[in-house]
Amino acid sequence: MSSILSLKDAVLALDSNAGRIEILHGISLDVQAGETLALVGPSGSGKSSLLMLMGGLERATSGTITALGYDLSAMDEDALARFRRENMGVVFQNFHLIPTMTALENVATPLELAGRKDALDRAKAELEAVGLAHRADHYPSQMSGGEQQRVALARACAPSPRLLLADEPTGNLDQSTGKTIMDLLFDLHAKRDTTLVLVTHSNTLAERCERIVRLRDGRIDAALTAVEATA
Repeated sequence: MSSILSLKDAVLALDSNAGRIEILHGISLDVQAGETLALVGPSGSGKSSLLMLMGGLERATSGTITALGYDLSAMDEDALARFRRENMGVVFQNFHLIPTMTALENVATPLELAGRKDALDRAKAELEAVGLAHRADHYPSQMSGGEQQRVALARACAPSPRLLLADEPTGNLDQSTGKTIMDLLFDLHAKRDTTLVLVTHSNTLAERCERIVRLRDGRIDAALTAVEATA
């Protein structure tokens, strides 16, 4: 397998009233094309911050981040937005759906921004893939948390991204609904050969991944295969 995402000595530091706070300390990590990778660790360990760096949603203070052969640190905000739209899907814990848009419109939005003439047809197919064709005309406020997360997953997958990033995708869901989302994530990964990187506190979800990276205090504490992690 070849590397689809590579971080070399990536540092993330933010300025605050209390002074400069270093959140990530010299992270070096390669993600292979087609693999499933879980980022785990205690709250405040830097998991979500690392995922945001991977997606170009945060800029590294120093070090390099390369995705699909492109240096994310060298891109301006417009170029990053285009790159994400064409190559990445992102799923958040809090869904981030547009409340004034229907499920269909939410899923179609990234496709329309990309100039896809078949945006609505593609969005309908994606909603059907996550079992929500019957909810196409419903607004987020009319759907359960699990349904909203399925819409968010459909939206992330609609442009056929090479890389899918998920930040606590089951964090706001009950156990049964969370399992449904987990199954959908891995089913979509398998069918579309998408590289999946997810942040989770769920051992069950992490152990379904091929590799688990543990963070502690903004540093990589361990990088193990799922078999090694459960041994």
